[in-house]
Order: sequence, then structure tokens, then C-alpha cells
Amino acid sequence: MVIISYNVNGVRAALRKDFATWLSQANPDVVCLQEIKANPDQFDESVFHDLGYKYCYWYPAQKKGYSGVAILSKIEPNKVTYGTGIDYMDFEGRNIRADFDGVSVMSLYLPSGTNIKRLEHKLQYMADFQEYINTLKVEKPNLVIGGDYNICHEAIDIHDPVRLKNTSGFLPVEREWIGNFIDSGFVDSFRYLNSEKIEYSWWSYRANARANNKGWRIDYNMVSAPLQEKIKRAVILPEAYHSDHCPILVELNNL
Repeated sequence: MVIISYNVNGVRAALRKDFATWLSQANPDVVCLQEIKANPDQFDESVFHDLGYKYCYWYPAQKKGYSGVAILSKIEPNKVTYGTGIDYMDFEGRNIRADFDGVSVMSLYLPSGTNIKRLEHKLQYMADFQEYINTLKVEKPNLVIGGDYNICHEAIDIHDPVRLKNTSGFLPVEREWIGNFIDSGFVDSFRYLNSEKIEYSWWSYRANARANNKGWRIDYNMVSAPLQEKIKRAVILPEAYHSDHCPILVELNNL
């Protein structure tokens, strides 16, 4: 199974930038989208059906034009779960999960902490999400959580770790959380197969950051420990230019 996670920063905007053609060429089995910023009635879902994604599940935020996640699949899932059951998370459309034979795939959009109020919200979300996942893993031990975590884990994951050490997304408390999340039973699939590689998945629109590769690796396909030996490939795909993020891919064997 090939899974791609992609924060598209608006699915309608991405489609206008020929996202459909790119997706037809990448051809994953399952796609996790974040920041769809649209309700399903605001665009033509059939473009994805025409590419073979007959099973499309959208979970927009209640606030129009904001947040939202989705899962597109060529394989019919056994079950789809919208949200976590935690009201303030679900209001913002940040989690959707599809259960298949052998694996459950979640699309996650973790909040950013752009100001003090949002940082407090993010820290609360991270704590509650960890508890939710601790419980979920008992029921669904084979779990892939693809998404925008809005956190760089290590210095290798950010272009200027010294100057950005007090910036949200690379704060010690955030880095500690994602380290603990991994230690709770997950594998950072990209770093598992690319221990020394310096690649990023997000660039600011400011100061020509992408052209200068002044980026952050804040998007992850986290794979639960029981699936570790099934990780065949894990790559970042920076040639895709539909967003300020780029897609990330993980391929699992023998599911």
C-alpha cells in the first residue's frame, strides 16, 4: 500500500494548479489531505473518481474556508471515523480515519501555535490527542497517521535551528511532545529510512524561502511500531508545487 499525505492549503486552489494531473502520475492507493479549506459541495469530487479514487471522505471545519481533512482511496475501507469525539478538535475538522484490512490510516492536521492563545490550544490538543491515540492503538494497533504535525522534531528537520529555537513549531515543549509521541509506539517513517538526509516539507511564502530551500520538515507519516518492518519506502516529494507544503509518501509491504 502506497500512502501519500499532503497539506494542500486549499483543495480548490490545488486543483487549479493541476493537482489532479500530478496525483494521476503519483498514483498512491490512499491519499491523506489536510487544510482542504472547503466543503464537498464547493468543488467537483468527480475529478478524483476519474483518477480511480472512488472512495472520498471529507471532513471540513465548521468555519468556512478553514482547516479540514480528507481521505481519498482506491480501496474501499471497512469503516470511516470522522473526528475523535473531542468537541474542540472536531469543530476544526482535524482528524479522519479509514480502517482497511491490516491497517488503519488517519489524516491529521495538528494546530499551529502562531500566538500565545493558539499555542495554548495546540498544547492542549497535543495532550488530548496523545491520550486518544493511546486508547485507539489498543483497538487498532496497525496505524498510520499521516499529516501536518506543525512541529520539527530535531535540528536536522529545520533550516536554522539556532535562530528558530524560540519559534512555534520548534519550541522545546513541542519537540519534547513529538519525541514522546514517537516513543509511545510510533516510527517516523522518513527518518527511519533516511537517518542523515536533510529534506523539508514546508516553506514560508516569504523571502523566496522555497527557492533557497529554507524549509521545515513538519509533515510526517507516523507508522505504529507493529508495522515497522513493513516500511519499504518513505520519501518527501518536493517537485510538487500546489501548496506551501509538499507531499510525503510511505509504502508498506505485505498488508
